[in-house]
Amino acid sequence: MTILSNDELKILIDNSQSPCVSLYMPMQKAGPEIRQNPIRLKNLIREAEERLDTMGIRHTKAVDFLQPAKELDTTDFWQNQDSGLAIFISPQIFRYYRLPMDFQELVVVSVSEAGRKSRFHLKPLLHLINSDGKFYLLALSQKDIKFFEGTGYSLKEVEVANMPRSMDAALLEDDIQKGVQHRIGTPRGGTANSFQQPGDVHGQGSPDRDKRQADILQFCHIIDRAIHEKIRGDSAPLVLAGVEYLLPIYQEANTYPYFVEAGITGNPEVMKPEELHKQAWPIVKPLFHENQQSAMALYQQLAGTGTTSSDIKEIVSATYCQRVDSMFVPMDRQIWGKFDPDTMTVDVHSEPEPDDEDMLDLAAIQTFLNGGKVYTVDSEQMPNDTPVAAIFRY
Repeated sequence: MTILSNDELKILIDNSQSPCVSLYMPMQKAGPEIRQNPIRLKNLIREAEERLDTMGIRHTKAVDFLQPAKELDTTDFWQNQDSGLAIFISPQIFRYYRLPMDFQELVVVSVSEAGRKSRFHLKPLLHLINSDGKFYLLALSQKDIKFFEGTGYSLKEVEVANMPRSMDAALLEDDIQKGVQHRIGTPRGGTANSFQQPGDVHGQGSPDRDKRQADILQFCHIIDRAIHEKIRGDSAPLVLAGVEYLLPIYQEANTYPYFVEAGITGNPEVMKPEELHKQAWPIVKPLFHENQQSAMALYQQLAGTGTTSSDIKEIVSATYCQRVDSMFVPMDRQIWGKFDPDTMTVDVHSEPEPDDEDMLDLAAIQTFLNGGKVYTVDSEQMPNDTPVAAIFRY
């Protein structure tokens, strides 16, 4: 199993091998219903075989092609599941993801043809990792510094270039770079166990306390520089986890414009990622809801001005001209058809034909690649009950 991330999504998007098979399956996690999971997977694989047969692929070749998915059917595999399962197969790619959300049961098979490459069906994944559901978390303590990327469903640690591993290491390296001989003896900043509250040992306003405060601020500037290089140009919120007195000091050093003033107080060294995520998500969730509501209000405000559309044909063409700034797409609906990039025309069909693809998926992924916002919602949350809605850049 691979962990779903932005990089993983781009690997799936960039796949150019044909055919591409995408399988989505809601999972039963408890009770006698869990026995249905292997049966449902076999049914999805059988449906994919039939689709490949219909597209002219020899049956024995289709069976071999789907063999990696069949080999998942083991006791160990079914013992560790989440709410949803997504499987992607092409000649050079086999990926499966256990995901913390229900999916509509779905089989999508895509093959290359003149003017169009084969592609995976990826719209359901955008709800988990699109940029409007992403946040960052900095867990800051004297002994350890960790940086995480999170969504509403997960939190994973990511590497940051030039990020020091401790306060002593950060200040020592900073002194060396400045050509200063670091003093020998007591480690800079005092004990290595945890941050001491400024003023805990020395009196208010004492030289030692002032030096301690300056060291911590310098340390925070060093961390800020490393993070700035990592997420410069991003707009995802950044949450800090650390002892209470540290939050305002880091805020003074911070240069990232989307730093969240409300943080997680406590010693992050003793918090597992699950606990950090549990405390961070309620802090950032309202921000994402506000962004979505603002986009919805803007769509309503601009309706009738020529800078919005609910016409899938117009929107698909607009995504290829990088005109779409933001769009709303329903997770639980598909619009099957074909897009010809040479003539910029879209043919929509009431029933899916063998070589059709979901126009909503095509528009959403193209918008994502062009740096636009994609809001994946349930059908009943769509503005004015439209099948799709977009705000254009021009």
